[in-house]
Amino acid sequence: MGVMEKFRLDGKVAWITGASYGLGLAYAEALAEAGAKIVFNDINQDLVDRGLAEYAKLGIPVYGAVCDVTDEAAVNQFVADVKEKVGVIDILINNAGIIKRIPMTEMTLAQWNQVINVDLTGPFLCSKAVIPGMIEKGAGKIINACSMMSELGRETVSAYAAAKGGLKMLTKNICSEYGQYNIQCNAIGPGYIATPQTAPLRAKQADGSMHPFDRFIRSKTPAQRWGKTEDLMGLAVFLSAPASDFINGQVVYIDGGILAYIGQDPSNLDPSKFAAEEEQDIKVIDE
Repeated sequence: MGVMEKFRLDGKVAWITGASYGLGLAYAEALAEAGAKIVFNDINQDLVDRGLAEYAKLGIPVYGAVCDVTDEAAVNQFVADVKEKVGVIDILINNAGIIKRIPMTEMTLAQWNQVINVDLTGPFLCSKAVIPGMIEKGAGKIINACSMMSELGRETVSAYAAAKGGLKMLTKNICSEYGQYNIQCNAIGPGYIATPQTAPLRAKQADGSMHPFDRFIRSKTPAQRWGKTEDLMGLAVFLSAPASDFINGQVVYIDGGILAYIGQDPSNLDPSKFAAEEEQDIKVIDE
């Protein structure tokens, strides 16, 4: 097998959870380009329909259905349906997730449980459902959506950080238990990514100054920019492909260097350097 062939996913069935839009859709687009058959789920029919429309625009054949990743019976039924209609799942990307920014002492137990259930229990249930089929096939790839909060704390995200820290260790444990069956479980840890949802945090203020959070993130990032969805797509393909067959139990952070850097004084940043990016962000929002 040639080097570039090791990055092909022809005929592989890839399930990306919560992939109606955003990073999940970007992962799906990348894996489809590499030859994978894409299946996805989301929490309700409206989101599934939104996803189906997006995939149609991209010209990507896809199977999509409603499935709550925190409902074990629903997850098992989804996996059974995919096996019947598409094939045994070869690749699972546990992308579905939520965050609630609430000070810990103000967070209710119900809110805590919701974040833990979606961000940690969901990947456990989905992985548990696909591993038997991977063992039977003698190969499989599981990719978890970790975060810089798998390593760092930050105010108002106690449940999210706890879940993502737990997901890092679940990644290592799946590797430990099932590596003997040629199953690789790794994780992607995105930094701060420029999307239409985060565009307001990067827009100029009324007085022409940088948004305080934009200045903060750039001062903490050696690359001095936000990540782009395309920055994540290559790694998703790599961790799904034969090229990564001897990589297991790892979290790969795509953060522009934040976790390696203590940061600089935000006042040292030159806003004029980022004008072109801001103009592009406005175009993205308009689109």
